[in-house]
Amino acid sequence: MITVDTVVIGAGHAGLAVSNLLTRSGRDHVVIDRGRIGERWRTERWDSMHLLSPNWMMRLPGWEYGGTDPDGFVTSRWFAHHLQQYAASFGAPIIDNTTVLELALTGSGDYRLVTDRGTWRPRHVIIATGPGSPRIPPELSVAAGDRMPAVVVATSYRNPRQLRAGGVLVVGASASGVQIADELNRAGREVFLAVGRHTRVPRSYRGKDIFWWLERTGRLSRTIHDVRDSAAARHEPSMQLVGQPRDLDLVTLQADGVRLLGHFGGLDGTRAHFHADLAESVAAADARMNRLLDSFDDCVDGSRASRPPVVVPPASATDVDLHRAGIGTILVATGYRPDYPWLRLPIIGPDGQIEQERGITAAPGVYVAGQRFQYRRDSGFIDGARHDAAAVVRHLLNRSGEESAA
Repeated sequence: MITVDTVVIGAGHAGLAVSNLLTRSGRDHVVIDRGRIGERWRTERWDSMHLLSPNWMMRLPGWEYGGTDPDGFVTSRWFAHHLQQYAASFGAPIIDNTTVLELALTGSGDYRLVTDRGTWRPRHVIIATGPGSPRIPPELSVAAGDRMPAVVVATSYRNPRQLRAGGVLVVGASASGVQIADELNRAGREVFLAVGRHTRVPRSYRGKDIFWWLERTGRLSRTIHDVRDSAAARHEPSMQLVGQPRDLDLVTLQADGVRLLGHFGGLDGTRAHFHADLAESVAAADARMNRLLDSFDDCVDGSRASRPPVVVPPASATDVDLHRAGIGTILVATGYRPDYPWLRLPIIGPDGQIEQERGITAAPGVYVAGQRFQYRRDSGFIDGARHDAAAVVRHLLNRSGEESAA
């Protein structure tokens, strides 16, 4: 059994932000990852994907974007390389290709972290493993048969050539769903898009990127205590954006030939059912967007900039026979679910998330970093992880000082 002060689980941007601060503090630690540095960015993103946030927002402890295009959007592969350079800049103690099998409390009150490459006995553990596993509607997880389309999750999608011939039903209209639907449509595929609750925003407003506005108006720094419904805030759909200087929303997709449907309601053989709520979902998203843009206007001069009128798509079909429609693939882009099968500590809440306050859990010495809306609204963004990392490391160091004094 290997003894170490701190183990960080996950070598993505959140885990590396924590490692940087631990290194600066001279804290003995290792960073364990099931793959390589930035593994999700390497293997769970499609080929043409670009980050949704502009390059100037790539701020990590002691490290910022230094390229020539601060307002551009790098590819996911470029960002994985960026993280590798970041880790090298401070000599992050990475142990890659190591899968965590169990984190449990021993009879003596210590923690036991079992991996496929050995067992560790850490005093502190920081869980920075990302959003979890793809969320798949139960009907699609068991769909099978000669006449049934192939089911592909967004994290496994690479490019249109990978998919079966025929049309594609994309389930989910947040960031990944609309981008993949757009790419497939541009590749000549017939695309059906099942739309549920979503967040519509423009790529830019009054000459500035949407993230400039969100930061300048203090929305990204709002804490979980500033919102009326913390549970809803933590499950807010990702923004309908593309990492390019153009808008991508349902109105644009429909104009380009994508067939919009209500949110997915299940399967009956080869027949897919959809709720008759498309117009309602679009109208609600537009109303939320306009309230957001109104708040931006109020921060400038109170005047209302001209905006395109709200266009609600007409009612669409509530049933589609997948076989007759020639749909060869159902692509699932419905977000993630928490997934900690190796965690044997009583810190999981009813929603499957690790319960925490500013990254501190009920298990002494066990922390989380990088969760969506962990404390600030930007906690789940690359740029926001630095704030959570600082809070976690500060508490860890203070706790260590109190233990030493005792």
